[in-house]
Amino acid sequence: MKALILAAGFGSRLLPLTENNPKCMVEYNGRKIIDYEIEALKKAGICEVAVVGGYLFDTLKSYLHKFDIAAFYENKKYDKTNMVSTMFCAREFLESCISTKSDLIISYADIVYFSDTISKLKDSIGELNIVVDKAWRSLWERRFANPLDDAESLKIKNGKIVELGKKASSYDDIEGQYTGLFKMSYKFLSDVVKFYDSLNRYDMYDGKDFDNMYMTSFLQRIIDKYNNANPVFIEGNWCEIDFKSDLEIVINGK
Repeated sequence: MKALILAAGFGSRLLPLTENNPKCMVEYNGRKIIDYEIEALKKAGICEVAVVGGYLFDTLKSYLHKFDIAAFYENKKYDKTNMVSTMFCAREFLESCISTKSDLIISYADIVYFSDTISKLKDSIGELNIVVDKAWRSLWERRFANPLDDAESLKIKNGKIVELGKKASSYDDIEGQYTGLFKMSYKFLSDVVKFYDSLNRYDMYDGKDFDNMYMTSFLQRIIDKYNNANPVFIEGNWCEIDFKSDLEIVINGK
C-alpha cells in the first residue's frame, strides 16, 4: 500500500505563518503538520509516501528530504487550480499503484491525524473507503460559533456514503464529517483515472470549473456512478488546520 499527500496549497487564512512556508509546514503543537502525517502513515506500515507540492515547492521538497519521500510532484498552477488537479499532477504515481497492484491512501496536507486512524483505513475492505468522524460536532463547536456555518453534509444509506460535501441545512444532514482521508483499491483506481479522463473539461462542478473542482465534488460524482463508498468511522482524534485559531485546539494523539 502507498500514500499520496496533496500539499500544494498556500493557506491564506494562516498568514503570516504561510508567508515563508507552505501551509503543511505550519507548526501545530511544536511540530509541522506534515510531520504528523508522515509519521502516522509510516507508523501504520505505509512506507512508500509521495507528495504533491505547489506553493514554495522547493522549500517543501528540501524540508522533506529527511523523510525519504518516494516521489515529489509539482502543481505549478497551484494558485489557479484545486485539490483534484493537484492529485492528478501525480498521475505517474497513481498509474504506478495500478501497475504494482498497490492500494492508495490519499491525504490532504492540512490535517493532523495519528497512526490509529491510518491503521483503520489501511485495514478497511472495499474499492473506496472514506474516513468519517462520528464525533465531529465536538471539534466543530471548538472551531466555530455555529458549526453549521462550516460543516458539510454526509449521508449514509445501506452502509454506503451517498452524499458528502454539500451545504448542510440542519444537523440531520450530517451523519459524520469527511476528514480529507480516503483509500482506493488499485483495481478501482484504474476506473477512477478513466472516469476523470471522461469528465467534460468545460462543465461546471458545484460552481467551479474543471481545474478548480473540489475533491468532494469529484468524490460525489464517483459515488453517484459507482455507489461503492464505504465509511471508515473514527471518533475524533484529528483536526483540520485552516485558521490560526485551529492551532490552539488540543487533541490527544496516539
